[in-house]
Amino acid sequence: MTELERCPWGNSTPDYVAYHDTEWGVELHGTNELYERMSLEAFQSGLSWITILRKRPAFRAAFADFDPERVAEFGPADVERLMADTGIVRNRLKIDAAVHNARVIAEQDLDLDALLWSFAPAEHVRPATITDVPAITEESKAMAKELKRRGFKFLGPTTCYALMQATGMVDDHIATCFRATA
Repeated sequence: MTELERCPWGNSTPDYVAYHDTEWGVELHGTNELYERMSLEAFQSGLSWITILRKRPAFRAAFADFDPERVAEFGPADVERLMADTGIVRNRLKIDAAVHNARVIAEQDLDLDALLWSFAPAEHVRPATITDVPAITEESKAMAKELKRRGFKFLGPTTCYALMQATGMVDDHIATCFRATA
């Protein structure tokens, strides 16, 4: 039996194999789904994605399945509850940003799906190797700038590009990866 060729990071742990093979780079739509991913990408900042991936079930429970309408209602007691939750990353700035960003979505009655996907590039060159994968692009800079203009927090160009990769706005599976499409 031949081992499937993956992006190098996709072979490092069983969690990454499953994530790489079934989720990363797959088009994702929906306000709740994209709010979850943008929140988790922000929580990942400065940490390994495997940490967030393994804590994702606890994040979902703690953040009302990432329903922005519900999270927008979180108050100080909820923030303290989250700060005490050992199942998630307990960083007050990141927790505050997740709650704040839910309020932005709710208060602006924002179609997050349409907004985020408006930054997906019309053309994207498949990276030949992992060293060809960028950390930021003009599109991720533009996305970060627009999100900041709308009041979002903790979403810079690098985090926005990671969001674009994870949700299929760009397909950065390297050329030799079995998941690489046309």
